Amino acid sequence: MNTASSTSTTTMSYKDNRSGYFARAERWLDERGKGAWIAAMVLGFIIFWPVGLALLAYMIWSKRMFNKNCSNRSRTRSGRAPMTASSGNSAFDAYKAETLRRLEDEQTNFEAFLARLRDAKDKAEFDQFMDDRATSADAPKANDDDDAAPEPA
Repeated sequence: MNTASSTSTTTMSYKDNRSGYFARAERWLDERGKGAWIAAMVLGFIIFWPVGLALLAYMIWSKRMFNKNCSNRSRTRSGRAPMTASSGNSAFDAYKAETLRRLEDEQTNFEAFLARLRDAKDKAEFDQFMDDRATSADAPKANDDDDAAPEPA
């Protein structure tokens, strides 16, 4: 019985160590930033190209190439309070809430203005197209009438 339990423990610890190695390597690269990931990828391409390709695929798949920070740490650890948290000063909190509401209203109004402006521009361009089309359609008819042979009397 002891043999079976020690074998399963050994197998589990081997798997834990193997995944732990990759987790430690990932954490180490995350602590050093995106440059470390890129350097590891370049070294992987130099040493053995499938390793570099695998690192590139992992970086793209995990979206590490497109984040400003490689790690998934919370931004609230930086010492800044989130925008929705109370400052403890009720007058300031009311002012902040009113200012944010006003800015959101201004943004909504501005986006509506831009939409109306785009619609007006599109309508003007469409009207110009239709006018040009109407004048070009009338011009060949007039030319056809001028080119027609006079009928004998």
